[in-house]
Amino acid sequence: MDAIVLAGGHPTIEDPLYEIAGGKNKALIKVGGRPMVQWVIDALSNARRVEQIVLVGLQPGTSLQSAKTIEYIPEGMGMLANIKAALEFVRRVRPAGEHVLLASCDIPSITPEIVDWRIGAAEQVNADLDYAVVTREVMEQRFPGSNRSYLRIRSGEYCGGDLNVLRVDLAEREAFWERLIAARKSVFRQASLLGWDLLLLALTRQLTLEDAERKVSTRLKLKGHATVSPYAELAMDADKPVQVELLDRDLSRDTTAK
Repeated sequence: MDAIVLAGGHPTIEDPLYEIAGGKNKALIKVGGRPMVQWVIDALSNARRVEQIVLVGLQPGTSLQSAKTIEYIPEGMGMLANIKAALEFVRRVRPAGEHVLLASCDIPSITPEIVDWRIGAAEQVNADLDYAVVTREVMEQRFPGSNRSYLRIRSGEYCGGDLNVLRVDLAEREAFWERLIAARKSVFRQASLLGWDLLLLALTRQLTLEDAERKVSTRLKLKGHATVSPYAELAMDADKPVQVELLDRDLSRDTTAK
């Protein structure tokens, strides 16, 4: 399976990471002595189930190392354009490919084992959109003080992951992606874009993951699936200074241990 890495975007002055980025691309913020995106590439390039890496938002001249081929795609006008451009590229070079792994550049603590597990789990369900979630217990045990947002429903409290699998031809459903991307950082918006009855069930804690899968699949006319990950790393993104500091300590400790 090919992997797409979203690495575009320079933090603006309103962004919590503006000062840390120092005018550079967010993907190049260093944690554990290396750019965040390099950690992600290391995990993908050493994973057995990843064939090639499609990197969106950085130039070929960027000093990144990979054991596998990296194809560079220029940054477009926003995340939607970046995803579509990468999907179209994958369809051109590998027409028989049905699914891709979609990763953000800011989950540097993932490992090759986590990547292989994620792809294997998605292949078992063969969904159009397989979205990873992590329980509060798993997240806080691995990363205490991670400052993540959670959606509390009947079956537990979950935060969303940034290592997901989608069917390549979903790129054609532009309205769907625009709404999904707009809601990506807000659990409230994630629920409300699917309908007020779903939101009400979530707020009254009557919703389960199975309920959500069923309703999402019906409303969006696709096969949706939520995979509960035992790995907090795929949901430990760096959107705030406290999260960058946490990841820097964590990865620096791992580097020293080696």
